[in-house]
This record gives sequence, structure tokens and C-alpha cells, in this order.
Amino acid sequence: MRLTKKIIFACSIGFISTAVMAQNAAIVNGKPIPKAQLDRLIKNSGQSASDPKIREQGRELLITRELIIQESDKRGVSQKDDVKDQIEQARLGVLVAALFDDYIDKGGVTEEDYKTAYDSIKSQFGGKEYKVRHILVEKEADAKALIAKIKAGAKFGDLAKANSKDPGSAPEGGELGWVSDKALVPEFSKAMISLQKGQMTDKPVKSQFGWHIIQLEDVRDVKIPPMAEIKEQLKTMLMQDQAWQKAKFSEMMKKIRERARIE
Repeated sequence: MRLTKKIIFACSIGFISTAVMAQNAAIVNGKPIPKAQLDRLIKNSGQSASDPKIREQGRELLITRELIIQESDKRGVSQKDDVKDQIEQARLGVLVAALFDDYIDKGGVTEEDYKTAYDSIKSQFGGKEYKVRHILVEKEADAKALIAKIKAGAKFGDLAKANSKDPGSAPEGGELGWVSDKALVPEFSKAMISLQKGQMTDKPVKSQFGWHIIQLEDVRDVKIPPMAEIKEQLKTMLMQDQAWQKAKFSEMMKKIRERARIE
């Protein structure tokens, strides 16, 4: 009877130990590291929580962290004033970033902010875009000879394939597709925008790359999506503007101080 009780007790202890380990990623010197902490670490890293290798790497990282904390406490390192100050500064940095993100997410970006960013997008990317093709050669004389052939009836695309030194567009008959004049070298852009639809440059155009023969196929207005459709992108753009961030942080702190009781 006593033997049976001992067996039951031993089994119970084993079951409890298994259950404890099931909810913990590890136990370091008696200090449990919850499995949920490991899951959160992997999730924040953007990696797969189902990958055994990733889970083991995460587990080892958490064990290392816990060993450092325990050893620091054991040696009294964590109680040193300069260490406490540095820990507090690090904590404050995390809180500042989290508080600012929360402020922005809960109405910190006004419609005026969005409109300013949207107007900036329109000024940078608005206007016209051009469907254009070109032939690039090294010598002006070669360009003039090709222009004469095109005027005599040769096909622009065929000559581009056979003669153009631009490896990106030559196989496509010189096609550059739809481009903005802002994306091209100034000499090319100036000549391109002076053309009418279907027109070709009468004279070769010199740029840093060589001599161009340019043909304009079509022109259209750049289509920019409505502001409502790209608000998230506008918000991201604003968050990358340091001057805007600084102004918004000052705005946030002003509101916090106005609500505070400071004696």
C-alpha cells in the first residue's frame, strides 16, 4: 500500500514538472521564462514561430538574458548608481518612442498635415509623363546618318535595335516607356518636352552618355491617387521628416504640460 502511494506521488510530481515545463520556455536557476515570452520575442522579430531552429535560437537568447540579469544582481552590479541611471535612460528612451507613436496613432496627424504632405507629392511627381524612345550612339555623325535614314523611311525601332548603345532600351526598339522629365538628364528632358506627339528630334542631342535621337510617342498627365487612398503612405513620409517629428513632439509635450499639475 505504501509502495503504491509512493508510485502515485512520484507520478504526480512528474506530471506537475511536465506541466510546468510546457508553459515555460526554460527555467534558469529556478526562475521560469514563460513560453509566452518566447512567442512574443519571435513574433516581434518577424520570424516563423513554428520553426524549431528559430525557437531554439530565441530560447538561448532568453536564457542568456536571464543569466546576465541574475549574475548582475548577484554581483550587485545592477544596484550601482551609474548603472541605474543608464537603465533609467534606456527605459525613458523606449517610453518616449512608444508615447510618441501612440500620440501619432490617436489623432496626432491632422488633416492639414496630410494635405501638406499630399501637396508635396503632387509638386514632386505631378505634371506630365512622356512615352518616349531613343537611339544612343557615340558619334554625332552616326546620329545624323541615322536621322537621315529615318526621314527616308527606315523604321526607328529597327535602327534602335541595330545601332543603339543603350543596353536597356535597344532590344525594345529604343522604348523607355512612360517617364517623367525629372527622371532624365537635363539635355534629354529639354529636347523631349519640346517635341510634339509623334515628332522626332531633327538634330542629335548631346548628353553625358553620348548622342541621342529622341522620338516622342505620347504625353499624358501623371495620375496621383486621391489623398484618402494614400494616407498611410503620407503618414510614413511625415514620420521620416525630422523637422515635422520635432514639431509634433513639442506639440505633444505642450498638451501634456497643460493638463499637468506642476508645483
